[in-house]
Amino acid sequence: MKLSSKEQFDALLAGNKPVVVDFFATWCGPCKMFAPTFEAAAEKHADIEFLKVDVDEFEDLAVSLGISYVPTIMLFKGGEKIDYFVGPKKEEDFEAFLKQAL
Repeated sequence: MKLSSKEQFDALLAGNKPVVVDFFATWCGPCKMFAPTFEAAAEKHADIEFLKVDVDEFEDLAVSLGISYVPTIMLFKGGEKIDYFVGPKKEEDFEAFLKQAL
């Protein structure tokens, strides 16, 4: 799902499911490379919320979370940031990252 408001972001983080956020930019080549991996994982893991945040559209949110490179992927659980990585990952590496959410 693509972020539509800061309130939506806050509501998802306050929910019961872990949230994986892809901070991306439309002009970013590595972001485009990683998008199919992120989307495939979202279809596979109904027990995790997957959210895409355009850093140009939500610049204040990105800055507040310390995003300085895209893509940056963050995992939140119970409203707290658990882990993150910068740059695209292969599917198997992304799946290993997601195990922290479960």
